Amino acid sequence: MSSTNTPITVAYGDGIGPEIMDATLRILTAAGARIEPEVIEIGEKVYKSGSKAGIQPSDWESLRRNKVFLKAPITTPQGGGYKSLNVTARTTLGLFANVRPCMAYSPYVETKHPLLDLVIIRENEEDLYTGIEHRQTNQMYQCLKLISRPGCEKIIRYAFEYARAYNRRKVTCLSKDNIMKMTDGLFHRVFDEIAAEYPDIEKEHWIIDIGSALLADEPERFGVIVTLNLYGDIISDIAAQIAGSVGMGGSANVGEQCAMFEAIHGSAPDIAGRGIANPSGLLNGAIMMLVHIGQGDVAAKVHNAWLKTIEDGIHTGDIYQEGVSKERVGTQGFADAIIARLGQTPEHFKTISYAAAPKPIHITSGAETRQEKTLVGVDIFLDWTEGTSQQLGDAISGLENSPLQLKMITNRGVKVYPDGVPETFCTDHWRCRFIGQEGTEGSIDKKSIWQQLALLNEQGFDTIKTENLYAFDGKPGYSLGAGE
Repeated sequence: MSSTNTPITVAYGDGIGPEIMDATLRILTAAGARIEPEVIEIGEKVYKSGSKAGIQPSDWESLRRNKVFLKAPITTPQGGGYKSLNVTARTTLGLFANVRPCMAYSPYVETKHPLLDLVIIRENEEDLYTGIEHRQTNQMYQCLKLISRPGCEKIIRYAFEYARAYNRRKVTCLSKDNIMKMTDGLFHRVFDEIAAEYPDIEKEHWIIDIGSALLADEPERFGVIVTLNLYGDIISDIAAQIAGSVGMGGSANVGEQCAMFEAIHGSAPDIAGRGIANPSGLLNGAIMMLVHIGQGDVAAKVHNAWLKTIEDGIHTGDIYQEGVSKERVGTQGFADAIIARLGQTPEHFKTISYAAAPKPIHITSGAETRQEKTLVGVDIFLDWTEGTSQQLGDAISGLENSPLQLKMITNRGVKVYPDGVPETFCTDHWRCRFIGQEGTEGSIDKKSIWQQLALLNEQGFDTIKTENLYAFDGKPGYSLGAGE
């Protein structure tokens, strides 16, 4: 191969993965893609060989060296101990942006929303997907939601830069900051800050629940949607489904150094080996890859040929419609039809052009202003089943020589002491908020926390977790309870 070819790492995956990857690479080769694939093995076989991540340690070097990964779907074995390879790759390689274009292909693919044409840009590294979970009591489990200012800045700025690069005129932020005022609140605030730097782009914010409802009912109103990890995962599948077929969608996972491209569907083991799978999802991911590596000319050639094939009614079984489709084909027959149309352009759909590939989007976090951080209290969590909230509060408040003062007790976030009500349902998981004793100046030291923990343990209380309470420039860096 020519020395100008771009090396890429390729994984054939599991289930239908080998079939659709073979079809995709045949199309790219026929279109003149200037790539040099390096194949690695991932997925179920690697998992079962003892690798909990689904990839051999040595193959990370291929990903880090080539920096471009075209990946077919894989099967993650059921049962505990197996880590999602997608999540591992995203976090290990810093792939902070998941990009999912979603478009309706009416009338050739059935949909109630023929004008749907949007892109969902989902934060990829943070939120609940960090997978930090604990069982703390017999009844209570927790999962930590972690949101950072740099993480928000990167994904939101990427969304606005993407909108500019692809001539999208509106960016919509979705969050739940009416409830999660600190984590989702940060995402919304950073969105407003960065949006002010892009006066040429319309911006709006919706709470995730009404935003999702609008997406399902009026998807035509959206251009680019930017949101947090969990919300983005959910609404991406909603958008793909209402467009007509989850099997048609491709996605990119983009970072500062590396990028991964794939179909959004799974490995579909039930139809593996039958030659009937639709390769469109992976092919659309590969088209995004070609644009990413600066081969927009080839990307446009493949994309237009694919659209022409859809227009001509050459369809795989998942999108075949009597009276609309003209020929039902299998995986390789569909690939052959696309190859036969390379150089042609669609008539019903708009002709695609990637003549000027977008400039690489390099995101760096803005300079952060350091705020004065003051320790003002501590939440100490207890596993306790020996009585009511009033009894627990009275017992703790009555401890002699307590270095800290009990401010309140909550159970599952509901204040139950002081002034609790008997109707509140309580579990065995209690949050006890301590602050400095009356007469102090509002700050405490860590020694007093250790002393409070020691005193509680001496009295037989099972302390399971602590969260220090800090003020930043005098403002609470923690959620407040009633009356605080």
